Amino acid sequence: MKHLILIRHAKSDWSHGLPDHDRPLNKRGRRAAPAIGGWLREKGYLPDDILCSTATRTRETLALLEINAPVRFEPALYHAAPETMLETLRSAQGDSVMILGHNPGIAEFAERLLQEAPMHPRFAAYPTCATLVARFDIDDWRSLQPGTGKATAFVVPRDLTD
Repeated sequence: MKHLILIRHAKSDWSHGLPDHDRPLNKRGRRAAPAIGGWLREKGYLPDDILCSTATRTRETLALLEINAPVRFEPALYHAAPETMLETLRSAQGDSVMILGHNPGIAEFAERLLQEAPMHPRFAAYPTCATLVARFDIDDWRSLQPGTGKATAFVVPRDLTD
């Protein structure tokens, strides 16, 4: 059995005029990421392996989650297509893996992985800091096939703060 935690980075700040890769989080993003991290810890959804885009906003999101696990920063996850995310995940070693990435790829990847989408009105949009927890009846990530995952949970920051 394997578990995947897919997180889109928290809300970023466009006001600095920085290149896309270098954009930091804004105030809302700096509030959302710790809320998601607290939810993950409270529910016991903790990874033993983390794969993270190299973008500033994904790195900041990860730091604010306050999750202690080995991290591999993957340049390929920056604005990755679902196929690239799948290839990267297949190289993971942990039983519970977290991926931090970007839309539109992460939303499409989540949808492709699951047998059935979770009953949440925001799943298709996959807003900033949206988090999916899914399980797969496999022994090795290399054998992961699309359409085989079962959604365990899906949450967006607004679910936790309103």
